[in-house]
Amino acid sequence: MQSPFVPSQLLKAASVAALVAAVFSMPHADAAPAKNDIIRIDGSSTVYPITEAVAEEFQKAKRIKVTVGISGTGGGFKKFCRGETDISEASRPILAKEMEACKAAGIEFIELPVAYDALTVVVNPKNTFVKHFTVEELKKLWEPEAQGKIKTWKQVNPSWPDTPVKLFGAGSDSGTFDYFTEAIVGKAKSSRGDFTASEDDNVLVQGVASDIAATGYFGFAYYEENSKRVKAVPIVAKPGAPAVLPSRETVMNGTYQPLSRPLFIYISANAAKSNPNVKAFIDFYLANAKELVEEVKYIALPEHEYAAVMEHWKAMKVGTGFGGEPEVGVKITDLLKRIK
Repeated sequence: MQSPFVPSQLLKAASVAALVAAVFSMPHADAAPAKNDIIRIDGSSTVYPITEAVAEEFQKAKRIKVTVGISGTGGGFKKFCRGETDISEASRPILAKEMEACKAAGIEFIELPVAYDALTVVVNPKNTFVKHFTVEELKKLWEPEAQGKIKTWKQVNPSWPDTPVKLFGAGSDSGTFDYFTEAIVGKAKSSRGDFTASEDDNVLVQGVASDIAATGYFGFAYYEENSKRVKAVPIVAKPGAPAVLPSRETVMNGTYQPLSRPLFIYISANAAKSNPNVKAFIDFYLANAKELVEEVKYIALPEHEYAAVMEHWKAMKVGTGFGGEPEVGVKITDLLKRIK
């Protein structure tokens, strides 16, 4: 029997059609990845270096994309409570209004402490007259009533020179701002407003480093990174107490008060249960936290505290150990026991 004749044009057309079909059936490199293929994180600029270090190592090991943003603690919680992120970094506990926003959106969360920080008050290295700050002096300098009134160093302490003081501090959307004002002024977000504010700690470092009349505050890791450009000031917690510099030792032994604080990540309970990549990331985070926290110059929790945090995570205990307000001087083990 004679084979049917197929014109060459038809063969070419069939080949092209098959090729086009094959191309369109393949996954495209620029196609949007499925939601579970990306772990979305945002929040505190203070916690960012830790999470970024963890994310880099996790992506090498697991080849799962992790995005880490810096919106500040408050900005991060806004995104988290809208369901836009899986994990929120925080340099202070979640606040009552943020808890309400999450509840309204049906978002439960797991609160995990991951490191310690010491808010560090600094001056310019050429400043020779400030030997230490008392909490009362810091309050006098930073409280709302100081705005437009306390303008010189001499007004804070009569033994200091009658020269203008320049102030640099965390932005109002920062957990560092909340914690500092709670610890020093006695109420979160209660501060004078006439100072240079930024969520970018490098801006604060540059401000103090370039002005002999300046003082400011930011996290301990940023101080250590810039210890040749700015000078840390010892803090006197109460009358008669010794002046104490921030360090790993003074944070761990509890003598650097009231500016020692825990740092947190908050995980969406729904994301943790429905997305195995999120669970794998947090497992990896906690297993490698001590090494990576120290690598980026933060203060790691003791081994027994990391073990307690890991148990807390495995139990998927939702909620917070705080009452919707920042709390100064809390211990990690006591905090975890509060969540039943």
